[in-house]
Amino acid sequence: MKKIQLPLTKDIIKQLRAGEKVLLCGKVYTARDAAHKKIYCKMQNAKCKSQNLPFNIKGQTIYYSGPAPAPKGMPIGSCGPTTSARMDRYTPLLLKLGLKGMIGKGNRSEDVKKAIKRSGAVYFTAVGGTGALLSRKITKAKVIAFRDLGPEAIYELELKDFPVLVGIDSYGRSIYNRK
Repeated sequence: MKKIQLPLTKDIIKQLRAGEKVLLCGKVYTARDAAHKKIYCKMQNAKCKSQNLPFNIKGQTIYYSGPAPAPKGMPIGSCGPTTSARMDRYTPLLLKLGLKGMIGKGNRSEDVKKAIKRSGAVYFTAVGGTGALLSRKITKAKVIAFRDLGPEAIYELELKDFPVLVGIDSYGRSIYNRK
């Protein structure tokens, strides 16, 4: 299994192939539906300047997850992937602003697949229903924006050997295509 250090680089992304198993290490940011909507509204009002985001999006990876509260002695509670398609209306703009990776579950729209290819990005899939196990691969967690959203706030997470599959690679190939 290939180990990938985040943030992603063009060279790393070009080497990844749909269906490949990888372990992610490094920093990611969580964002689900409500956070995406807030980011999108903020960007529309700011005429799409990435410096108005709660974190520098260039080269970063977003994990579509809403973590559960941390049990005593743990950095975070259950932290599994959510359905990525719900973020599809916001994703092309974020890719245009420099987002390079996404982690979630399920297929993406044709518009997002084209935007991934156009932007030279990658979409990773994590196994749904394994939030408690995946949380063991998170070594640090802190809320960095939208605390009012509770579990849908934006968290900065530190991953160590976080298991994913390349769902859609930068060439537009997808594990969801049956051709």
